[in-house]
Amino acid sequence: MMKFDRSLMRTGFFGPLGGLILLITLAGCGFKTNPVAPQGVVPRPITDLHYELSEKGVTLFWSYPIETVTGQDITSIDEFVLYRAVVPADSYCETCPIPFGKPIVLPGGSLPGEGRKTGTYEATLLRPGSMYFFKIRSRSGWLAESADSNLVSFIWEIPTAAPTGLKVTQEGGTVHLSWQPVTVHIDGSPVSEPVRYQVSRRLGGAPFAEIGKPVAATEFTDNEVQAGRTYYYRVQAMGLYKKGMVGGGYSESVAATPRDVTAPAPPVNVHAVRTGVGVKIYWDGVQENDLKGYRVYRRIGSGGKAVQIGEVDARYTLFDDRNIPAGTARLFYSVSSFDNSDPANESTRSPEVMVTR
Repeated sequence: MMKFDRSLMRTGFFGPLGGLILLITLAGCGFKTNPVAPQGVVPRPITDLHYELSEKGVTLFWSYPIETVTGQDITSIDEFVLYRAVVPADSYCETCPIPFGKPIVLPGGSLPGEGRKTGTYEATLLRPGSMYFFKIRSRSGWLAESADSNLVSFIWEIPTAAPTGLKVTQEGGTVHLSWQPVTVHIDGSPVSEPVRYQVSRRLGGAPFAEIGKPVAATEFTDNEVQAGRTYYYRVQAMGLYKKGMVGGGYSESVAATPRDVTAPAPPVNVHAVRTGVGVKIYWDGVQENDLKGYRVYRRIGSGGKAVQIGEVDARYTLFDDRNIPAGTARLFYSVSSFDNSDPANESTRSPEVMVTR
């Protein structure tokens, strides 16, 4: 701190010239520019800004930052600053500066102890024939503003109507979808641009997620399913333009529960031994998670037909045949396995084993 000699005041040092010198001196003691937040509180830039288009407009999604640029944990975000630009598609220049407008301030919030938190923003009443650009920043305190996020952009035109007549069929362990082609926009005007279709799927209470890429056909087969689980599907129509695709309406959703059509392996090492009261058949157990049990077959004589004579729970690998027809000289036995599906999937029968009198 500067010290002042009171004698200077008495001698009139603080005249016009002295006052000017004092002002210049004091000017060097204050802030010359706005203060800069320390890097330890500035959030990392958002890198996963993305969007979904529907007939209503666009919805933006992003993850809350969880660290500062120096790697320190963040417990809350004060607010987000969203920048938007609109450019007529016919005058868009890839090398020209993007004319972002006045930023939109969005509320932040505290972060969960585990997992990630997602921010959203929905924009409707978009202008047909326009290119849209978005980027976002986050703030975790006074002046602690992140750098720009990744930039997202898309073209907007009058959206196509939603697909209708969505049907689902199940063929073995696959789900097949089909629907009617879309020929009009949501305002009833005819479609002149090519149309693509994006299939989405959800399981349980999870949100819909796109599967595969948009297709030109009005059908789709989903091979990545598990038997016994219920899946929900919907289809979005998308208009294809020179500068990108414009999302249209979503169809009604349909449900499908694929059936298990894979049979378990057949039993091996089947043996049959005569006893005093009949024939004992035994085998090695099949190691399958959905195994329900075994079926035992018997064939009489060389020209007979194999007939099922018993069923055994999966916990056992033994069967006693005590109902042998009188006068039989040779008996042939085989065993199959089956699972919990309804109807059950049954394996092929094991090689036959013979028992003679």
